[in-house]
Amino acid sequence: MDDENCDLIKPGGVKEKKIEVIDGFTIKYHASGRTIWSKGRMVNGKPEGYWEWYRPDGTIKRSGHFENGNPVGEWITYDSEGKRYKTTNR
Repeated sequence: MDDENCDLIKPGGVKEKKIEVIDGFTIKYHASGRTIWSKGRMVNGKPEGYWEWYRPDGTIKRSGHFENGNPVGEWITYDSEGKRYKTTNR
């Protein structure tokens, strides 16, 4: 793994998330490095298209779309069981 993708401790004691790029998707992991925190595509350093975020137990927490790094359209927040809890339009 490249040094830039490893877990590092930032100033203030905050651990960076491990990052991988697989088939064009950027995948960030929780600080433990075992479970996915978020996944989606990056274009020119900005999130683009559909993204998802997950809890440490693997259940989906939030999903939504980006255009040129900006949140757009319908964003869904899920409860702790992964069921739709709230919808927000951007």
